[in-house]
Amino acid sequence: MARRKYIKQLPRGEFSAHIESLTLEGRGVAHLDGKATFIGRALPGEDVRFVYRDQRRHFDLGDAVAVDTPSPERIEPGCPHFHVCGGCAMQHLAPQAQVAHKQQALLDQLSRIGRVEPEQVLAPLTGPIWGYRRMARLGVRYVRKKGRALVGFRELGSALITDIDTCPVLDPRVGEKLPAIAELIGAMDARRDLPQIEVGCGDTHCALAFRNMVPLTEADRARLDAFADAHGFAVFLQPGGPETLEPLVAGARDVYPSYRLNEFDVEIRFSPLDFAQVNADINQRMVHQALDWLAVQPGDRVLDLFAGLGNFSLPLARKAGTAGSVTAVEADAAMVERGAACARDNGIETTRHVVGNLFEPHAGHGWLGESFERILLDPPRAGAEAMMPVIARMRPERVVYVSCHPGSLARDVGRLVHEYGWRLLAAGVMDMFPHTAHVESMAVLEPG
Repeated sequence: MARRKYIKQLPRGEFSAHIESLTLEGRGVAHLDGKATFIGRALPGEDVRFVYRDQRRHFDLGDAVAVDTPSPERIEPGCPHFHVCGGCAMQHLAPQAQVAHKQQALLDQLSRIGRVEPEQVLAPLTGPIWGYRRMARLGVRYVRKKGRALVGFRELGSALITDIDTCPVLDPRVGEKLPAIAELIGAMDARRDLPQIEVGCGDTHCALAFRNMVPLTEADRARLDAFADAHGFAVFLQPGGPETLEPLVAGARDVYPSYRLNEFDVEIRFSPLDFAQVNADINQRMVHQALDWLAVQPGDRVLDLFAGLGNFSLPLARKAGTAGSVTAVEADAAMVERGAACARDNGIETTRHVVGNLFEPHAGHGWLGESFERILLDPPRAGAEAMMPVIARMRPERVVYVSCHPGSLARDVGRLVHEYGWRLLAAGVMDMFPHTAHVESMAVLEPG
């Protein structure tokens, strides 16, 4: 006989808590009967009432429903959907306090995990806090009882799509047209088979990639075509994996967007499914700061790890000049091909684009035996731990490490400092995702 599974019932009602600090994810930290409770939408110093969302062995989760003693840093959220939408975590915290929290979170992680302190703390890079997000994945769900489609982000702590009519953090070319997109989907024959839309906005236009689980009827294709013409979107369909992405109509309208890095005379074209930095303004400043600190000289040999389409590789090639070279390493073969094409489109002939698994580097990668004066790396959240011994062995003159997770950055930097005697010259954050708990950071290192 199967053992009956009992589900522990959560405590009901509202409970009081005093918030002591803020987690990296933007939740307030309280202790009730000695147990840590992480409370969403609560700020340090506040007395709040909350409801439980989950209970674990070592901690509990909850969400604030009322604030009895507000923090002086609490503000009114700029989005009417903030209290139900899970897309943002920190709109209730003043923008300057958000940045200060992220900067301190980076320094805390460097100290606690890496056991290091930077010789210089870089001033945070900040920019527009609304309408900045040019890349997004929007959830879609047709609700029969409502007789319409919902388009947006997931609800707070739920898999349900939030019922929203605007998104002020999205590029306004998309964020202000969510009702029109929802109306389009609600009228389509395939309205129950379009679970998500990938958004990619460039300098001149935005692209929408519809994940269609079934082949579209001619009527649906005509609806999409008319919508694209009316609203100025490029439209793509994705019936399967990323390799199946195709324009709705072949021609001049449904083309990939692009962005320019004017300082380096570089234009990068990308698909709405690609990884691209979501904040155009901060990306410009980040590339400038990274290259400024890397101090590339004409004739330098530069290694760009986790290179993607060339957001750093192509500006690096401009700096190194015709006498220098850039080796751009990326795990995704299709991305490597497109990165090489992007270099050709920009008239750059000094980059070498190679496929390489940077989580398991091995002797088959010829570039591992070469020497480089400068190394830049921009890994995913997991970091680049396997590359630290490789970088230490190469002994470049300088390394710039761009990170989307301060914990993995701290771990990797700590290895270079403590195992190989390197110096952490500088570190700081870039507010790539205002109103979210996401922390983008940069570290500058040199061999000891």
